[in-house]
Amino acid sequence: MSDHAVLHVKGRVLVGPDDVRDELWVVGGRVTYRRPASGDVRTVRGWALPGLVDAHCHVGLDRHGAVDDATSEKQALTDRDAGTLLIRDAGSAADTRWIDDREDLPRIIRAGRHIARTRRYIRNYAHEIEPEDLVAYVAREARRGDGWVKLVGDWIDREVGDLTACWPRGAVEAAIAEAHRLGTRVTAHCFAEDSLRDLVEAGIDCIEHATGLTEDLIPLFAERGVAIVPTLVNIATFPQLAAGGESRFPRWSDHMRRLHERRYDTVRSAWDAGIPVYVGTDAGGTLPHGLVAAEVAELVRAGIPAVDALSATAWGARSWLGRPGLEEGAPADLVVYETDPRADVRVLAAPRTVVMRGRVVG
Repeated sequence: MSDHAVLHVKGRVLVGPDDVRDELWVVGGRVTYRRPASGDVRTVRGWALPGLVDAHCHVGLDRHGAVDDATSEKQALTDRDAGTLLIRDAGSAADTRWIDDREDLPRIIRAGRHIARTRRYIRNYAHEIEPEDLVAYVAREARRGDGWVKLVGDWIDREVGDLTACWPRGAVEAAIAEAHRLGTRVTAHCFAEDSLRDLVEAGIDCIEHATGLTEDLIPLFAERGVAIVPTLVNIATFPQLAAGGESRFPRWSDHMRRLHERRYDTVRSAWDAGIPVYVGTDAGGTLPHGLVAAEVAELVRAGIPAVDALSATAWGARSWLGRPGLEEGAPADLVVYETDPRADVRVLAAPRTVVMRGRVVG
């Protein structure tokens, strides 16, 4: 399709969960619901959604740390071809700013580099620091990111042999206050229970994974409006991780199994209480990219209704991240499917047409 052509999407356009239209046009790279007077028109048919969101994805990272630009490009293309056109990169050691200049790659909202306690996270991933330096590093990553900072809230403490909180209460209070002063939201990796109350009461905006969310903490999350990104496709790996650490850290292994066993109940209880839940895959560490459809299916398996699971990767997720969907005049980032994804979210695994910045790219 030439840069001057008009794209006509005909069938059903899911502008919102209850706003369904028969067609839209893409003119000059933007969405319009007004029929253009003329132009070279290409028509695609099906069910259109705003480009999907992966709110926990690591472009530029693999199991060993930062990757080169060619690998980052492959990761981003894999996500794009799966329908993910907006990524919240929840921590990366690589500089991926060059992706912003590529019209054919997903838009990325960066959280800078992970900030972890010394020797308490995956090697080569994070700034590893002590509590007295946390405020300074949060300010540094706030200036490098796109409105988010990522903390590592808990990790295995080898002396204890289990997951424990990484930061004292005063340190996280000061760090989150500094991030908010700079206009930046804060999220944190948290598997276990112990770190959650301090982080939420300190004003954190989001918790990644949140497998340690318990009945006594759910009302606090709901009251404060703290979102969670469960990354269930990653939590599925907990039994394998537990088996690998059984001989050295049996207490940790047992804990990881228990967190895994209650994962669906945890997510459903959070959603039932009104806690915002968003789709994230945790791709780019040990997991492959392009898993957004699998994560949506996992949310449905946990008991979240299909339309709400879709919102967690489409309308709701875009609103949460401050990015437009398919409203009049918005940049034309959209995905077209053969059938209604509200009826069966599994169709998300097979995009018919992918449109980025008004151009058909897949």
